[in-house]
Amino acid sequence: MTGAYGGVWPVAPTPFQPNGDLDLPGMRRVLDCMIDQGVDGICILANFSEQFLLSDAERETLAELCLAHIAGRVTAIIAVSHFATDIAVARARRAQSLGADIVMMMPPYHGAQLKGNAAQIFAQYARVGEVGIPIMLQDAPLSGVELPASLLVDMARKIEMLKLFKIECPGAAGKLRELSGEGGGAIEGLFDGEEAITLLADLDAGASGSMTSALIPDQIKPVIAAHARGDRAAAVEGYARILPVLNHENRQCGFRAAKAAMAECGVIRSDFSRHPVEPLHPQIRAHLMALIRGLNPVLVNWGK
Repeated sequence: MTGAYGGVWPVAPTPFQPNGDLDLPGMRRVLDCMIDQGVDGICILANFSEQFLLSDAERETLAELCLAHIAGRVTAIIAVSHFATDIAVARARRAQSLGADIVMMMPPYHGAQLKGNAAQIFAQYARVGEVGIPIMLQDAPLSGVELPASLLVDMARKIEMLKLFKIECPGAAGKLRELSGEGGGAIEGLFDGEEAITLLADLDAGASGSMTSALIPDQIKPVIAAHARGDRAAAVEGYARILPVLNHENRQCGFRAAKAAMAECGVIRSDFSRHPVEPLHPQIRAHLMALIRGLNPVLVNWGK
């Protein structure tokens, strides 16, 4: 395990009312439910928050509400990714002013063709680093940007505020192993993503935590804790127990899973997602709920 940061840091889903408006009381309930699940951190405005369906004004509303409501109870992370470096810098400054602990960024990209090269990626993270808030680099398939481990290690060594890495590319364990071996003290936290579907291999490779969805973080945290204390048998047993849920979420549901379960269990009023996102098929949703109830996580009874 690498660095000072670890544990389970789920992404908060963004609840909408059935007419598509933001559900701000629901957002507060989402955050409270996550904290009661025992999370170590909460990330907002990320891809699993449906950030790509939010206006700039809504981002500001949610940032202010969420940070005020979290109020230092857990580590607060805000995603600030943007293709334009000046906008990423401005978002990081605003996050810092609101009290965020960490900002998370994907490398600059826009669509399938506009992607930063190594020098441009380095420069953007360096500029955001000048704001003075810790940065988590998100290496996600969504960006389509190739990020060799050698580049990430070099960036970590030369950009003081680049302290954390979320690795969710294909073969994440291999890159995590390289970062863990080569990054030294420059890397203070290594996290995986992808709904923790490769969690055990990633922990073995040096991950210190996982940025999951808000679905069953209370069931994922014991796996991380067992691995951290050297009890690999308990980690394997815990991982095997939750793997059917993680697999169904990752392969069938994606970001829709947490909101569907929260709506089903009374945490929020609706699992509505804005067009062009389609709701989960009833059969997929029913199977999700059956798998979750078999684990009896905090979420199932929280809204009752």
